[in-house]
Order: sequence, then C-alpha cells, then structure tokens
Amino acid sequence: MYRFVKLFLPVFLLTACNSVYVKPDSIVPNSVIHVDPTGYTMRRAIKEKLRERGYNVVVGTAKSGKLMNSADGDDMELNTYSVSNNARYAVHVKERQERFAPVWCALNGFWWWRFNVSITNQKTGEEIMSWFGYGCANSSVRKLDKILDEMEQK
Repeated sequence: MYRFVKLFLPVFLLTACNSVYVKPDSIVPNSVIHVDPTGYTMRRAIKEKLRERGYNVVVGTAKSGKLMNSADGDDMELNTYSVSNNARYAVHVKERQERFAPVWCALNGFWWWRFNVSITNQKTGEEIMSWFGYGCANSSVRKLDKILDEMEQK
C-alpha cells in the first residue's frame, strides 16, 4: 500500500491543479469571439484552438500599448484593448510566464503553464466559463479542447 501511495501521489496531486466552471451548451458554433491580444501560452493556444474549430477570432481595437508587470516581474497582461462590437463572446486570459519543465513535462510539451481564463457572453454579460489552472502545455490544450466540446451547442 505504501508503495502505491508513494508512486501515485504526484499523479493524484496533479488532478487538483485546475478549477473549472463551465456552463454546458452555451457557445453557438462559428460565432465571433474576442480574445485578448498577444499572449505566449494559454492565450495563444486558445486563439489557435478556436480558429481550428471554425470561430471568427478577433482581438479588438488598441487604445494604448501599455504592458503591465507585477512586482515579481512574472505577470504579463496587455489590458488596453476594446472588445469588438460584433463579438458575441469574449475570452480574457491572465497568464504567468511559462516555465521550462523538462523532467515534469517531458512527454507533455516541456512547458509548465499557469493561467486564469474567463469566457463571457457579451449579449447577457454572463460568465459561461472560468478556469484557474496550471499544468503541462499539451495536457492544458487537451483540457481546453474537452471544455470547448462541453460548451458548444449541439
């Protein structure tokens, strides 16, 4: 029993790395979706995944180009863009700088991501998905794909 716990404890701990709220069947396929511009981890992956699924991804109009950094220099967010008027949904991502994790993520993308994602319905103002998460790059993208499967209207 002790061996089992010792071997699989890291796997069990990883299952607690994400907290996701999803409203099922809440996104109309092929809609216009605003995603915050720039991004090097989850923000980029979300744009690619949404385009892959046939959504029209827009990034809005720039108001200014001020880059915000936290005291530790890790948080990076460009929050000076307006949401496009024709966007039905808006995706907002806050992400921390990715970390190279060659041992932990060797077979799963090599990069460790930490992020918060929120999707809102622009017509109703309702938040239809919120996700606090961290994990290896490829597993985070696979989880995103499953979340989008659950959110899309059939």
